[in-house]
Amino acid sequence: MAMLTGSDVELAAGIVRRGGVIAYPTETVYGVGGLATDVDAIRRVYQLKGRPLSQPLSIAVSSMEMLESVANVECRDFILRFLPGPVTVILKKKKVLPDILTAGSKYVGIRYPDHPMALSLISKTGPIVSTSANLHGEKDPVAADEVKLPVDYVLDGGRCKYGAPSTIVDLHEYAIVRKGVMYDEVRRYMFGCGYATEE
Repeated sequence: MAMLTGSDVELAAGIVRRGGVIAYPTETVYGVGGLATDVDAIRRVYQLKGRPLSQPLSIAVSSMEMLESVANVECRDFILRFLPGPVTVILKKKKVLPDILTAGSKYVGIRYPDHPMALSLISKTGPIVSTSANLHGEKDPVAADEVKLPVDYVLDGGRCKYGAPSTIVDLHEYAIVRKGVMYDEVRRYMFGCGYATEE
């Protein structure tokens, strides 16, 4: 069956709620995901990407309330400064998130994207997996027609604003673990607050 592409957020959300896996736009790159609490959907994301189960996946939320439902919040000032936005924060996960998602780690990467279509989608589904919609190690897709994974639906939100991955910040260790979009702003803020910088 041909992969479906369109801009119907409600259709995409229904697929996710039923355990499906979709690709969706963010301000950084297109993501692929299913429900962050559904072990079968998470396993399928790993399989579609060819990603080792030993490498954790991040998730995406659409509000602070949703973020607080899945993780223990640290450095609230940092979160309020940079989210929603192109930054992934690592926080201690709550038990609602299965261990397969984080490869057994107690911590989870969380995106709160600054993209209206992504936020609308997630508000209808709850937390979803957030990892780039490409085969593991290949180029990140920045438009719907660049998504080649055989997902159930590609939610077309046009080209991504930044077209580059998010900066990842470990808010438990106070360290930048990946340079990405807004790296300079994040680094300046962390220095200004007396936090550590890169690992």
